[in-house]
Amino acid sequence: MTILVTGGAGYIGSHTCVKLLEEGYDIIVVDNLVNSNEKAVGRIQELIGKIFPFYRLDVCDVDALRKVFQNHQIDCVIHFAGLKAVGESVSKPLEYYSNNLISTITLCKVMKEYGVTCFIFSSSATVYKPGSSMPVNETAELGCTNPYGWTKYMCEQILRDVALTNPDWSVVLLRYFNPIGAHESGQIGEDPTGIPNNLVPYITQTALGKLEKLYVFGNDYDTKDGTGVRDYIHVQDLAQGHVDAVNFASKTTGCEEINLGTGIGYSVLDIVSTFEKVNGVKVPYEISPRRPGDIGTVYADATKASRLLKWKAEKDLEDMCRDSWRWQKQNPNGYNT
Repeated sequence: MTILVTGGAGYIGSHTCVKLLEEGYDIIVVDNLVNSNEKAVGRIQELIGKIFPFYRLDVCDVDALRKVFQNHQIDCVIHFAGLKAVGESVSKPLEYYSNNLISTITLCKVMKEYGVTCFIFSSSATVYKPGSSMPVNETAELGCTNPYGWTKYMCEQILRDVALTNPDWSVVLLRYFNPIGAHESGQIGEDPTGIPNNLVPYITQTALGKLEKLYVFGNDYDTKDGTGVRDYIHVQDLAQGHVDAVNFASKTTGCEEINLGTGIGYSVLDIVSTFEKVNGVKVPYEISPRRPGDIGTVYADATKASRLLKWKAEKDLEDMCRDSWRWQKQNPNGYNT
């Protein structure tokens, strides 16, 4: 079985590629490298000892995408490609709506042309309306607080409609929470461009001395220590969830929304203290005002993933912190080390 992985050179995409190859799938990777580095493709090939096709292209480019489908017999698509920074989406909404929606629509059109009916979509917990009861399950009310989240929401609806009107299609919408960690080898991991937008890369770069201190946004939430609580999931567990989704989708039709999370909420200060404990380093931090749009607590009900995909997160917070630090120490400047 051959899987097309869009955005396969990115953080979650690269780890999923490794898992797919380990389980015997053939893969083809397409990525425009806006949010990623081609060196990640080489690292994947080194880890597994297998060469696979890589195309540097934009998924919005229908002619370039068609050539990939012409050159290969593709059985399923995992769609990671897209712009992904919440803050940037607020300042550049048109860019986010244009890129994320058009890439998904273009991919569906070309899949239809070539008779490919299996689609795994990289969605997000940002589609859930703030104020949902916790843990949040797939039946919770939807509603977003930023353009990035709305692009995921809209892409989900596009894919539901495609599956509804094409009964031979099988679509899985994977809503995941907060991926952190890295491959245990330290060879692939999260490599943000510029100042990190996500918590753990900011922690690792502060521990390394590249950043002066961590800014903790808000300590007056209704949580045990006042800082925001999130469901942090190891990227390796998340990657396995995508493999399990391919296995599920290849045997079914229709459309399913599925959470991927641990079901455990950790605060920002939980992450900091665990990181310091398992790695023996200090992370200086400063409490700052809340960011607009942030909410206090979000964590997953992953019962449906267990039932349909036979999937469950296996790694704990110490694993996540240990593997994140190993990646950062071995690659102080990311893939450009």
